[in-house]
Amino acid sequence: MASASTQPVSLSAEQAKVVLAEVIQAFSTPENAVRMDEARDNACNDMGKMLQFVLPVATQIQQEVIKAYGFSCDGEDSYLARGGAASDSCSSCPLLMSWAPCPLGVWVDAPLHLAGVLKFARLVKSYEAQDPEIASLSGKLKALFLPPMTLPPHGPASGGSVAAS
Repeated sequence: MASASTQPVSLSAEQAKVVLAEVIQAFSTPENAVRMDEARDNACNDMGKMLQFVLPVATQIQQEVIKAYGFSCDGEDSYLARGGAASDSCSSCPLLMSWAPCPLGVWVDAPLHLAGVLKFARLVKSYEAQDPEIASLSGKLKALFLPPMTLPPHGPASGGSVAAS
């Protein structure tokens, strides 16, 4: 018999807004703000270290909220579903903090705890084009843990060429 955690999760656009708002609010709690600050300090603005230190903490914070809505950290593709050791909570699993990118940029233990967060992210993405409020909330959430991307300058001042009109 399948457990509730393996059933497909579906939220309406309105429900997705509520969950996104709760996730964003979770990042601002004093405990989580300290956790994120420590992770950012450890990362030292290095993208590889951001993936190693910041992403796991951000994933954990999100998972703590979304699991109440059925987005389990032990989804079908997870380590737990493949027979790994079970834990009562994603945050109590010692393997969460052992994540590290391999030289190819692939997370070695990513399926362990990302299943629920990835499912939630796909659901949110599916609503972004239809609902500007969801797109805005999604952008705010990403800004909490992803560094801003700067594009290299293009044009005459940077040595680039501009087509004559």
